[in-house]
Amino acid sequence: MVRKLLVSTLTSLMLSAIAFGGAGAQDRVKVGLILPMTGPFTSTGKQIDAAVRLYMQQNGATVAGKRVEVILKDDAANPDTTKRLAQELVVNEKVNVLAGFGLTPLALATAPIATEAKVPEIVMAAGTSIITERSPYIVRTSFTVPQSCVIVGDWAVKNNIKKVVTLVSDYAPGHDAETSFSERFKANGGEIVAALRVPLQNPDFAPFLQRAADAKPDAIFVFVPSGAGAIVMKQFVERGLARAGMRMIGPGDLTDDDILPGYGDVALGIITAHFYATAHPSPKNKAYVEAFTKANPGMRPNFMSVGG
Repeated sequence: MVRKLLVSTLTSLMLSAIAFGGAGAQDRVKVGLILPMTGPFTSTGKQIDAAVRLYMQQNGATVAGKRVEVILKDDAANPDTTKRLAQELVVNEKVNVLAGFGLTPLALATAPIATEAKVPEIVMAAGTSIITERSPYIVRTSFTVPQSCVIVGDWAVKNNIKKVVTLVSDYAPGHDAETSFSERFKANGGEIVAALRVPLQNPDFAPFLQRAADAKPDAIFVFVPSGAGAIVMKQFVERGLARAGMRMIGPGDLTDDDILPGYGDVALGIITAHFYATAHPSPKNKAYVEAFTKANPGMRPNFMSVGG
């Protein structure tokens, strides 16, 4: 039902986008794809870009008789840059659709532009719950943060975890993760003994991990943006928290499939829940992973690619 609704919504938005383009869009549909292709969230941008290119390779670049043209722009995960690029794409390039948006602040920065220009905004990554409420022209193909976090809350209590410290990046998705996990965990009888928030830019997790250790929880629940998991895991192990018996749990952003092979042994014992895993054994996923890796040597598809 959800899949049918999403397809129906996307189809309606694409038709309105074609109509919006006027005479210049009689033979083509222009999509402005805004992604972080440089900077600390490059993995997200590259995954989505690769998936978009793979889809067009497999399905062609013509839809309903219209040629689809993708214009890729790098915002380096800077909301001001995202907003400027979105304006330029609408005004100068006359795009019919704005798409991408690797982080919540980037999607939110574009919402007023989508509303004013009546251009569909397709969110392929950013997962904060409230994003789709910010404009009637927004539709999301990815996920929401809480859908994974509440599952971890259920799992933790069932596996004898009674006290937890939450450690999240201090921006909207982190707050979303903290709230959704904590509410479900406490509803199941668990106790949150400390709630810690780490700066999104240039984070140093070490002092926060020490505070977590001092609280002596059974586990630490961690949410960080895709790509930042390696840092927090490394410092978690270096400070001896795993040896002390503390477990690390969280949504699958923490164990991003794209960079998980580079984590090494620090990832052992981490428990995460998510809506996608590269290793899922279904025939459809095996075919997708094979096609993706063939088209993009050295990369493994992750959950961001699925949104793209």
